[in-house]
Amino acid sequence: MRSALAAGSLVSASLLVLGAAAPDAAPPLPARMADTGGGSQLITAVASSTGSTTGTVTWWDLRNGQWVKAGSAAARFGARGLVEGTARKQGTNTTPTGLYDLPFAFGIKAAPGGTRYKYRAVHASSWWCEDNSSVFYNRWTEPRPKDCRASESEQLASYTTQYAYALVVGFNYHQRVRGRGAGIFLHVNGRGSTAGCVSVSSDAMRAILTWVRPWSEPHIAIGTTGGSTAITRY
Repeated sequence: MRSALAAGSLVSASLLVLGAAAPDAAPPLPARMADTGGGSQLITAVASSTGSTTGTVTWWDLRNGQWVKAGSAAARFGARGLVEGTARKQGTNTTPTGLYDLPFAFGIKAAPGGTRYKYRAVHASSWWCEDNSSVFYNRWTEPRPKDCRASESEQLASYTTQYAYALVVGFNYHQRVRGRGAGIFLHVNGRGSTAGCVSVSSDAMRAILTWVRPWSEPHIAIGTTGGSTAITRY
């Protein structure tokens, strides 16, 4: 009996080593999503639930029909978690879930060497208008227009840490809905959770900016691991 059991154990161990007894690996996350934007680059920002303020950002390349992970980093979300993008309300400190394009990058610091994406330098007169009554709502303005109240907007140069490097997330950007929210970015970590953006370390932002390519039509998908805001729905 001992030799038979030993032989059986040896065969089982050999199969495991060869991978024959292991279950098939799950497809990469982008391959399980309903939509990835149609390009060959994708950023996924995933939290465990809508109440989470932390998660993971991963950036992917589509190579020969297969999605391949290019990098990954710990991420922070809104102080009040995440919410379906179409239901979001401005000023709620929630990160909108959904699939969005990335209109352009910007930063207080110079673009990292090798950056190929459109990159705007932040000046003292650079503002992001978040005033719902302004015609410039959810737009970069330079200088701040008269109909855009400073109290309802962000002077980008004031956020020396967070906006050292950033990518604009196309949430509520192309067809603006007043009151839904403005100024949603992927940017550098501050002291804690965000007011609705997604943030990662400075090193991760530099890596993303040197990786992202405009001709690859990159998008960002923000969501949770399950439920009605599961990232695979987008």
